[in-house]
Amino acid sequence: MKGLSNRQIMALGFMTFALFLGAGNIIFPAAAGLQSGELLWQVALGFLLTGVGLPLLTVVALARVGGGLQTLTQPLGRTAGTVFAVAVYLAIGPLFATPRTAVVSYEIAIGSVMEHRWWLLLLYSSLYFAVVLYLAFHPGKILQRIGQLITPVLLLALVLLGLAAVFKPAGLPGPGQEPYSSAPLASGFLDGYLTMDALGALVFGVVIAAAIRRQGVTDLAKITGYSIRAGIIAATGLSLVYVSLFYLGATSYDIAADASNGGQILALYVNKGFGLYGTLLLGVVITLACLTTATGLLVACGEYFEQLWGIRYRRTVVFFTLFSWIVSNQGLTQLIKVSVPVLVGLYPLAIVLVLTSLARNLWRNPQPVLRACMAVTLLFGVLDGLAAGGFDTGLAGVLDHLPLAQQQMGWLVPVALVMAVMTVRDRLSFGR
Repeated sequence: MKGLSNRQIMALGFMTFALFLGAGNIIFPAAAGLQSGELLWQVALGFLLTGVGLPLLTVVALARVGGGLQTLTQPLGRTAGTVFAVAVYLAIGPLFATPRTAVVSYEIAIGSVMEHRWWLLLLYSSLYFAVVLYLAFHPGKILQRIGQLITPVLLLALVLLGLAAVFKPAGLPGPGQEPYSSAPLASGFLDGYLTMDALGALVFGVVIAAAIRRQGVTDLAKITGYSIRAGIIAATGLSLVYVSLFYLGATSYDIAADASNGGQILALYVNKGFGLYGTLLLGVVITLACLTTATGLLVACGEYFEQLWGIRYRRTVVFFTLFSWIVSNQGLTQLIKVSVPVLVGLYPLAIVLVLTSLARNLWRNPQPVLRACMAVTLLFGVLDGLAAGGFDTGLAGVLDHLPLAQQQMGWLVPVALVMAVMTVRDRLSFGR
């Protein structure tokens, strides 16, 4: 039976790493590190749980079911599964992730050398999305060649940046800020949401499995095993990137205390350590990397909605590109602020979906268990999302008594209780 060589497995692992390495992976660890102060390692641990651990589990879950997001959500029913899938594709596409690529590259490439002006961002984003639209119309060889060229250069830039952060820090960690100083682990856990990698993994997991099948591997157990090994390689690389960027952010307090986002922190550090030319070089590399990420996300969204609703691919891509362009001109800080409530509500659903999928063998009939857990998660996720957005639902007095409610994780204990009750019901129903 055909298998993969160690070299092929390493190549698969680097491909998986490149899929997840986007704009959010670079800016959010630096921002969280700056605000964490001396508690940066506790915050980093929480960040790694959702920024690395959850995407890895998602890849494993998709490999085990032998399909994509549609297969994973099948127990929810067609309507609920489709609604969840649409929400995921919109979040990683035109609502947040795709516009973010434009604003991050702008912050690093332009914002570090020129004072911010609204018209400057408008001009940059217009040129940026014009190129993205062209690439999305011709995603084959062009995207592949750019990806093959940029990914090694980006990796080299990140390695140099990580080494510089460790051996040439800008200073000492500053004071921790709320909520990091009072709840470091939970704050890091929530910050890991912002990378959107767990949501991205729901889309990328099928890409990884398909890459393995193209090598002639058909055995499901082997596909699962190779996916896990590729995921571990990618998780190791991402962890090293995150830890170094956390340290860079924490030790940049003296030069970036007033920075409003991770892109500004990164630009200030590089400008101090490597000068203008280093800043420009990093800006070019990040911009090209963001271009490939944005194109890949738009291609995935275009293909999905064409398959779902029969809308022509190019029409969908044009609409999503224009929408992303409009959203990107709100600026990075505002975009992050708006995305937080949505991700606080959406991420718990992804977590519960993946964990219950991995634990399906515990139940004789997993469908009722999964549906009940997802229903409760949706309820509390929506309430936590509204709270994160500053909306008063009138239930604050009641929900505040739940464990972890202040960290927008009030869903955790109710879902665990529902899972326990449904597990007992499952055992009794089958006489066990």
